[in-house]
Amino acid sequence: MTTLQDAPPRRLSLPVATLVGVLALAAALGVGHLVAGFVGYTASPFIAVANYVIDHSPTAVVKWAERTLGTWDKPVLKAGLAVVLVLFALLAGQLSRRTPRAGQILVVVLGAAGVAAVYARSDLGQVSLLAPVAALVAGLAVFTWLHRIALPPDVVHDRGFDRRKFLRAGVGVVAGSGVAAVVGQVAGTSSNAEDSRAAVGPLVPARTAPPLPADADFAKLGSPPFITPNGDFYRIDTALVVPQIRTEDWSLKIHGLVDREVTFSYADIRNRPLVERRVTLTCVSNEVGGPLISNASWIGVDLVDLLDEAGVQAGAEQMFATSVDGWTCGTPANVALDPQRGAMLAIGMNGEPLPVEHGFPARIVIPGLYGYVSATKWVQSLEFTKWSDRQAYWLSRGWSEQAPIKTESRIDTPSGFARVPAGKVRLAGTAWAQHTGIAKVEVRLDQGAWVPATLSAEVSKDTWRMWWAELDVPKGTHQAFVRATDQDGYTQTENRADPVPDGATGWHSVSLDAS
Repeated sequence: MTTLQDAPPRRLSLPVATLVGVLALAAALGVGHLVAGFVGYTASPFIAVANYVIDHSPTAVVKWAERTLGTWDKPVLKAGLAVVLVLFALLAGQLSRRTPRAGQILVVVLGAAGVAAVYARSDLGQVSLLAPVAALVAGLAVFTWLHRIALPPDVVHDRGFDRRKFLRAGVGVVAGSGVAAVVGQVAGTSSNAEDSRAAVGPLVPARTAPPLPADADFAKLGSPPFITPNGDFYRIDTALVVPQIRTEDWSLKIHGLVDREVTFSYADIRNRPLVERRVTLTCVSNEVGGPLISNASWIGVDLVDLLDEAGVQAGAEQMFATSVDGWTCGTPANVALDPQRGAMLAIGMNGEPLPVEHGFPARIVIPGLYGYVSATKWVQSLEFTKWSDRQAYWLSRGWSEQAPIKTESRIDTPSGFARVPAGKVRLAGTAWAQHTGIAKVEVRLDQGAWVPATLSAEVSKDTWRMWWAELDVPKGTHQAFVRATDQDGYTQTENRADPVPDGATGWHSVSLDAS
């Protein structure tokens, strides 16, 4: 007969309750990742929920993250989500110190969130729901099982909490979850696009871009190089996991308001006469003086040639592009169809196949428009519609329908708050007005007269242009300003405007401390 002294405690200790919740979370994530490896990598509950957060974050939050965190926004999101999940696991354990019911309810709620996140993804099929469902079942089963080991319901026939049995079970859960996660990771990423990219071989354009003039940039004076190396090219997209698409699995469908639906394979594009074109891309989120602008030499085919084969109908207003990860982009149809615009389906960047993170196997590049309406990576579908029929990702979040890049300029050197010797101070930087071209750049100190800058050679109206100038800077703290005038005669405004909804405006300036 069990005495009061021998009876097990009817309440889990804090450490044991914590372990029950955390181990159940580990089991759920491990099993979900395992199943996702076979039914769709992004169906892994952790990835799916993170993607849902990205897709449904308010514009103000997205803007803050891009401005504050830059390319660290996604790692920070992952870390933040992990912390939230652990806190939920801890709460589930703490609420279940006497009975498992409350924790079980929390496990079901988290599991349902994973199911909903996967269901909301347009790039995942119904079979992908198996991953979050498996995660839910595993988390609930492990939570219930561990709770039963730690707090047996039968105090007459069970001697109470068996520490060794619980530890063995915990070690088994950790090991099993780890193996499941690793197997899922290997299975989900076995389709490595880098191998396919390496097999593409040299991309030799039939129409090459003109040779770069010697004074295309003033890099020795402090401006960026004219061509941005692939590794330094800015990257802004919503892909939490970079899509891994092999060339043999990729195709581009052109449909909607067209005379005939057409589909192109990678080989169809690769075997066409290729064209090389230098184009500067700019992100609409770029603040005045910001870094979200880069220039590359793109290799691909003229988009208008592909569209002509489909026969775009007169009523089409937008080219609604969809990426393999479900991201969408709406481009004004008249711009995409303009043979003078130079829109491209690009498969190469700076002399090599597109880097995977920049859209391999293929992406859209349209000069003169901000990237959110012109630069779809991993593109797989171009549907011609009316604006009222479909609303693209950023358009539905308050950004404007038409998105011509605004005339802007930037001081790259000296940097802000730089200490400089009094006297002649050289400034160097960048100006851009894609598809219009830069006519002049001017700088001034404080409220003094504007001084014309020396411009680099114009390579193309679709690329940025470098400049340098000298100012007489007396001792003290001063502010240097820059402004640009484009070839249509427009001089950029001094008035500051937020990037939302159609790009920032204002003069860039830096503080100088002369001694």
